[in-house]
Amino acid sequence: MAETRAYRVNETPILLAYPFRPFFLLTGLYGALLVAAWVAFLFAGLPLPLGIAPPAWHAHEMLIGLMPAAIAGFLLTAMCNWTGAAPLRGGGLLALLLLWAAGRLAMWFSASLPLWLVTAVDLAFLPAVAAYVGRVLLRHGNRRNLMLAGMLGGLAAANLAFHLGFNSLWASGQIVGELVALDLIAVIMIVIGGRITPAFTANWLRMQGRDPNVVARSEALDRAAMWSALAMVPADLVLGAPWLGALLALAAALINGWRLLRWRGWHAADEPLLWVLHLGLAWVVVALLLKAATPWVGLAPSAWMHALGVGAAGTLVLGVMTRVAMGHTGRAIRLLRGAVLIYYAISLSALARLAAALGYADYRGSVMVAAAGWVLAFVLFTVLYWPILSGPRADGRPG
Repeated sequence: MAETRAYRVNETPILLAYPFRPFFLLTGLYGALLVAAWVAFLFAGLPLPLGIAPPAWHAHEMLIGLMPAAIAGFLLTAMCNWTGAAPLRGGGLLALLLLWAAGRLAMWFSASLPLWLVTAVDLAFLPAVAAYVGRVLLRHGNRRNLMLAGMLGGLAAANLAFHLGFNSLWASGQIVGELVALDLIAVIMIVIGGRITPAFTANWLRMQGRDPNVVARSEALDRAAMWSALAMVPADLVLGAPWLGALLALAAALINGWRLLRWRGWHAADEPLLWVLHLGLAWVVVALLLKAATPWVGLAPSAWMHALGVGAAGTLVLGVMTRVAMGHTGRAIRLLRGAVLIYYAISLSALARLAAALGYADYRGSVMVAAAGWVLAFVLFTVLYWPILSGPRADGRPG
């Protein structure tokens, strides 16, 4: 029986051997395509075959199309370490990938399809991932991480809200879907970033012969960071009282900012694979502060939304993918030569997009710079890491 299992593992195509491999490549490819097409539509008149309003489509695909691919790649891989479970591979992984791809095609060509069909196809992926993650965690008694399956379920609910709006069944559906998706993505980054960033930083300091205890960790503070951000979800459902979500965002910003300072990320300034994680979480704090200020000083909501979506999510997704791609393929955990340009490009993108949202620079020029930085970052990731993600492990082990 063991020989049969080993044979099946060896016969599995490399790209279907572990979830991070195809999902990270799809994140790189889709991240570049999505923003390139959006800017071409905005400024060059590229026709998009959409049956829904283009701004709503853009928000949906960034939050529900792109980010869940990156989350799935990380989560379906990490939970194998948490539980000892075998990875989803082969036909099962291919089925999940096809669900994701079908949703993307349905959204891109929604003008040619009945909206009910677009809805049915696009709604399938997130519940499938949430159910699989929940089943594996329960089977292995790992209840601590069940909240992540619940957050995937929350993203599925946000997607449903989007589609109720697209189908004219809920007037506020699109805005509710966008707000809830942003809030939950922030919470996921806070939870996952809160685990890996201080741990990786302390381990690196120890390996450098330096004191790992400068990284001050607190489970109580971790819980406060998560729950303060999660509280924004019900608050943002009260659309007529934006001040409520703003107050909770301020509390979450202060708690998460204090937690980040206690990790003393400046001690890891020599290691790009670490400072990029601290930088991504710093963008979470900036986004929360901007959200807190929005109803009081008249900021455009797009400021905090893009600080979170481009600054925080873009930076953390690329930071995590560049690390996981090395560690989970049996390679030394180091940044590939030239790959630091990925981090510089996504930082330029975030700063330029925030400048446009705040009115500090010409809108058209700033958005084009932001798009160029984003596309460059995701293209560079795809080109540099394709051989690693599509090739065998360096140590000869399966997966």
